[in-house]
Amino acid sequence: MDISATYVFNAPAEKVWNTLMDPQALAACVPGCQSLEPTGDNQYQAVVNVGMGPIRGNFTAKVAITETQPYNSYHLSLSGTSNIGFGSGESRVTLEEQDGKTTVRVDSQAQAGGTVARVGQRMMENAARTLLDRFFSCLQEKVNQGA
Repeated sequence: MDISATYVFNAPAEKVWNTLMDPQALAACVPGCQSLEPTGDNQYQAVVNVGMGPIRGNFTAKVAITETQPYNSYHLSLSGTSNIGFGSGESRVTLEEQDGKTTVRVDSQAQAGGTVARVGQRMMENAARTLLDRFFSCLQEKVNQGA
């Protein structure tokens, strides 16, 4: 499943970048996040409650941020398992500042298996897009609050 989205922040790239790299801001904004613990440089273990329709489960996930180019881009990879299946994904996140505003573009590829994958591609894609939109909406609020 491929998902691309663009989000505009009313802030300079440095402020947006710092929020994107802040584990506390990330944990507060990831829908269903129960914990996000550092395991190394730009590496984390997360527990996230995910639900699609009647199917719900806690995923334990490994998250890594690599290929960082401060204020410009980074690569995000994650893989997780739960009692309802497994999932993995990769995202390229780019920031572009213009006139004091920053556009964040996310290009992602994700795969899932097990019970969670049986809900159907369309439902999974809609759920993933909704989670992404909720995450970035929360981050926009944090940036505006000066978090």
